[in-house]
Amino acid sequence: MQSPYNFTHIAPLEKGKQPAIFLLHGLGSNEHDLLQLVGDLKSQCHIFSLRGPIEHSPGFAFYTFEEEGKPNREVFDKVVQFTRLFIVEAIKEYNLDEQKIYVVGFNQGAAIAQTLAVVMGQLIRGTIALSGFIPEFVAVEYNKLPMNNSKIFISHGEYDYVYPIVWGEGSAAFFTDFGADVTFKSYPDGHGVTPENLKDLVDFIAQDLTTTITN
Repeated sequence: MQSPYNFTHIAPLEKGKQPAIFLLHGLGSNEHDLLQLVGDLKSQCHIFSLRGPIEHSPGFAFYTFEEEGKPNREVFDKVVQFTRLFIVEAIKEYNLDEQKIYVVGFNQGAAIAQTLAVVMGQLIRGTIALSGFIPEFVAVEYNKLPMNNSKIFISHGEYDYVYPIVWGEGSAAFFTDFGADVTFKSYPDGHGVTPENLKDLVDFIAQDLTTTITN
C-alpha cells in the first residue's frame, strides 16, 4: 500500500475475491477500537481499520475542528481524499469484491464515512454511521455521485449530548433525498453503541453475505 495511513488488516478465512469492511474510529481513539464491532464478520470479510492521521490524546483524530460539528475544511477535505484513495488502492491490492465494500465509522469516523458515501457513490455498497453527522459544507458544496445502489445505516443515541440526535436525523434525511436506501435507528443510549445497535449493524452488512450470521 502506498497510502500514508497506519492501519490494521485482518484477512478472511475464506479465499478468493471477498468483501471488505473499512473502520474509522472516533476522536481520541485508535485503529483497535472498532474491531470488536465486526468480529462476527471477519471470517467472510477483509477488515481494514485505519488510524486517524492526527495525534489527539489519548489517541488520534481524523480532522481538526473549530467546534463539534464544524470540521476544519482544509484538513477534512484532505483526509477524505486520502481515505478514498486508500479504499481504491486496497480494492486492487487485496483483490477485494468491489460490489461489497462497507465503511463503518463512529463519531469523527462517522462524519468521514458519510462523506465517502457522497464522493464515492455506488463504489461503497454500505455505509454505517454510528453517532455521527454530515458536515454542512459536504451536504451543500460537495459533488455528489449517484447512490441508488448504496445503502446507509445511521444510528444515534437518544440521549447523546456530544452529537445531538437531530444531527443523525439530518443525515438520514439528506441521504434519503439523494436516493440511497436509508435505515435510521435510535437507541436509549448516550454517545455509544448498545448491544442492540451492534446486532443491527452486523445484520445490516450480513444481509449481503453468502453465509448468514447468527447472534
